[in-house]
Amino acid sequence: MLELKDFCFTIEKDGEPLNLVDRVCIRVPAGHFMAIVGPSGCGKTTLLNTIAGLNIMSEGSIYWNGRNLEEDGDFDPAELGYVPQFSIAYDELTVDESIEAVTKLRVKTRDLDDLDQRIDRVLEETGLAPIADRKVKVLSGGQKRRLGLAMELVTDPKLLLCDEVTSGLDPRSERDIVHRLHELSRRDGRIVISVTHSLAHIELYDSILVLHEGRVAYHGPPAGLTHYFSVDDSEEIYPRLAKQDSNKWRKSWLKHRDAYYEKMEKRRLRLIEQGELNVPAPLVNISHHKDSATTPIEDQELEQDDAADDTKLTKREAAREKRRLAKEEREQRNAAREDNDDDIIVEEAEPVQTPGFISQYSTLLARRWKIFIRDRGQVTLQIAVMLLFPALVMLYADQGNAELQRFSDAGVSFTQESLKQIETISQNRAQLGSAISALILFQVVLLALMGANNAAREITSERKIMEKEKFGGVSPLAYLASKVTFLMGFILVQSLIMGIAVNQIWKFQGADSNSFLHHLTFLVLINAAMTFICLGISALMKSSEKASLASIYLIGFQLLLSGAVLTPPAIIGTITRPFISLYWAWAGSINALDTGHSQAIKAITNTPIDLTTATSPYNMETMAMIILIGHVLVGIIATYIGIKRHQWEH
Repeated sequence: MLELKDFCFTIEKDGEPLNLVDRVCIRVPAGHFMAIVGPSGCGKTTLLNTIAGLNIMSEGSIYWNGRNLEEDGDFDPAELGYVPQFSIAYDELTVDESIEAVTKLRVKTRDLDDLDQRIDRVLEETGLAPIADRKVKVLSGGQKRRLGLAMELVTDPKLLLCDEVTSGLDPRSERDIVHRLHELSRRDGRIVISVTHSLAHIELYDSILVLHEGRVAYHGPPAGLTHYFSVDDSEEIYPRLAKQDSNKWRKSWLKHRDAYYEKMEKRRLRLIEQGELNVPAPLVNISHHKDSATTPIEDQELEQDDAADDTKLTKREAAREKRRLAKEEREQRNAAREDNDDDIIVEEAEPVQTPGFISQYSTLLARRWKIFIRDRGQVTLQIAVMLLFPALVMLYADQGNAELQRFSDAGVSFTQESLKQIETISQNRAQLGSAISALILFQVVLLALMGANNAAREITSERKIMEKEKFGGVSPLAYLASKVTFLMGFILVQSLIMGIAVNQIWKFQGADSNSFLHHLTFLVLINAAMTFICLGISALMKSSEKASLASIYLIGFQLLLSGAVLTPPAIIGTITRPFISLYWAWAGSINALDTGHSQAIKAITNTPIDLTTATSPYNMETMAMIILIGHVLVGIIATYIGIKRHQWEH
């Protein structure tokens, strides 16, 4: 049983508290199919999200099978299923692959047979078996809604919450979804609660909860709707609601609730006896944590309203006594049924366990690679970038192959001829230094752009799916690890292709045999730094467009403040330099050159390239590597914060 007592969700508006859900008190028994209806803005989705835990309850209590969730722990991820309005599947995957992935992420299966049986079961339950091999992107609206439903059923939840799953569907698809939800509520004591804007097919629901301005105006059987609201047709209910204050509707409902709840309970017991409702014996009657059907707040309100009417009080007392006797009668009937069924052994379903970190990580990583490989646009773009960017640098690479002339060759005399030779050598060193500096800078900047392209949309593009999977028990750390591993593949391939391809035309003039490896290291680090910083931006931003713009602006500011093109004012350079990844990759590679080539570059720039001092324990290369690794770690930490932070949107 699900029970809400004085259930509230409050926000601040213009400095004043506003209850979007106001003192909702309802009981929903096992094996029940309930619709939440009401005018737009009445709090339907807010109530559903607060039950699910997506909104934090402001006041009141929520009980699940007699357990106070505030005091005794929240829903287990496997107990609760939530089907949102939006699609929670990737277009590139098939129906079967989508269900398989979510099963591996949310259910710890015994073996492959157990996995296959669970997938086949939900495919059959939702009618998706005939289209299991069809890709998500070609599904109709109704089929996508059924897929979303199937992906929630993999854990066999006992409480299934559905938010506007019939919205925008044609009448046939809407009726199909409602029928399937009705069937699901009849199995194993599952409660199904559906928010809907439509009053069609209300005969399929066990009860209708009508909200008005966040308050309960009615909760009872569909057949009682028109009588309670004194209308001829259910479509007239919403206009009727507007004619009376929501608080009056609430008080009216409190006075009539017991009678309607008694009708619903009688109907439920009849369905169980007729075998139309499959509710396990322990769930048929759940002892309420309090004998009173009302909360203290409700009792106080009712007593205040009825203080002048002794007849009404007498009727309420009589109704309570009647319910008490009915309860005793049901308990006796159930006891008799148990005595007759002593020979029947009921096996409890094995509780669903959430997979561990390694299992979730490997599933997320495998799924991400599969999605990438099937996205022809992304594959084409990545191949083009990995080949085109190095080719652009190679167009100018030959300019760095000129022989470096040295001043020692000019001699020490100051004759006209020697001065002319010194001028020639200076021009040679300036031209060659500029060319080599530019070649290194081109590689660094282009790899930074690749990093931004790798990650700027990586998380924002799938934010809703990620939030839904976190809600279902997926570890944020496993999600982060899968993203880091996936992107590291691009970082290594892009950086190695860039460095090795350019080196075929322009040989890196290193100070020793390991210098080229140092240069490759800086290429990897700049790509990694910008990839993970942009991944952090992607995790923190709310839209792909904002994340992309922020990443592009970041590259632009980095280039301007790196000092590789123009030297910024000393005070600005001192303040910003620790945060400029481009500077450290460029300067680190320059210091890996031999002395002659690095000196030639230092002669043409006012930007400090060698930070080595007598008191510093690190040379420039080591310092640059440490700072770039720091940038990588900052990006990963920012990404984790963004992933961990709740950013549910509906």
